[in-house]
Amino acid sequence: MSVDLRYSELDLELRRSVRAMLTLHSPWQRVLTNQDRPDDATLWSRLATEMGLAGLAVPERLGGGGAGLRENAIVCEELGRAVAPVPYLASAVVATQTLLACAAERWLTQLADGTRRAVVVVPVDTPPGPAGVRPAPVGVHAGPAFGPGVRADDHRLTGTVPGVADAATADLLLVPTVDELWIVEAVAAGVSRSPVVSLDQTRALTDFSFDAVPAYRIAAGRAAAGALHWGLTAGAVLLAAEQYGLAQWCLDAAVDQLKTRYQFGRPIGGFQALKHRLADAWVEVTQARAVARYAVGVLADADPGAGPDSEAQVAAALAQAHCGPVAVRLAEECVQLHGGLGFTWEHPVHLYLKRARTAAVAFGGADRHRSALAGLVDLPPG
Repeated sequence: MSVDLRYSELDLELRRSVRAMLTLHSPWQRVLTNQDRPDDATLWSRLATEMGLAGLAVPERLGGGGAGLRENAIVCEELGRAVAPVPYLASAVVATQTLLACAAERWLTQLADGTRRAVVVVPVDTPPGPAGVRPAPVGVHAGPAFGPGVRADDHRLTGTVPGVADAATADLLLVPTVDELWIVEAVAAGVSRSPVVSLDQTRALTDFSFDAVPAYRIAAGRAAAGALHWGLTAGAVLLAAEQYGLAQWCLDAAVDQLKTRYQFGRPIGGFQALKHRLADAWVEVTQARAVARYAVGVLADADPGAGPDSEAQVAAALAQAHCGPVAVRLAEECVQLHGGLGFTWEHPVHLYLKRARTAAVAFGGADRHRSALAGLVDLPPG
């Protein structure tokens, strides 16, 4: 399958706009001092409402931007570069794509202008594929299913779900049960949210409890399975774009440090050993960009209603198997190449290392994606 990996002029213009806004309103100094506030409501308002980026992938007739996953990916790259504490991946990507696959226009209209946020209530490490809905289609993973953590009885939900990412301030909850997908108002009676201490304070985790909560069913059976599969696959692919953006920042920061720090009367970037490390890092980041762009392109050309095809599944598994470890390695290299400065709380590089580490286990983690990839391309397990 041929996929154009290049950025269009519109892509570059979108990147410039998002980066300029984040540079002005979410510099690393602000992120560093506001770690106890993992969800920046003001920043979300600027990103989602003023810039209209929450509804990028929502059709224009529903109040959205009428764009798609390629444009979402540009935003995710820049959010990764800024470790911005906003639930864009959870709401504007995973929840929105799940609703698109269900053709749930009523709620898509609510999300399009960014005034309301949604989250799919599954643990942060839930992979695409068999993920709590039966009967599940052939997906990226053949491992353990997510549920049933929540059960439905007469349109009321009861159960618990631990460790949901970017859900602390969500307004709408998309809750999967054994073979159905439900919508719940977060303020409904019987919904309880408890914050969870997380390594990455810029992406909050929340435990959910449901006690006979009234809910509206939006899909059942294979339709529910396909929608959830599609939403989680989109999340895994767009997380790879975020991880690429994070890795690119780490490379740029390391290059700047090696240019400006002097030892023995010369920039330390002039030493051959450090040049080799930077060259290797550049190769890894360049490869991560290509892998992430390919996965986004393949998924953008697929049909949400039909669920990801085999090519999209391979691309998603490859993206997470590759980009997660690259982001971690680049963050570690950035810490080391900053010397003692990189180990201080006052420097932002630890924010990137924490985000890279926690993102590496999201949507199943690289090891599970490598295992799934082997099965998808008929390779024997190692």
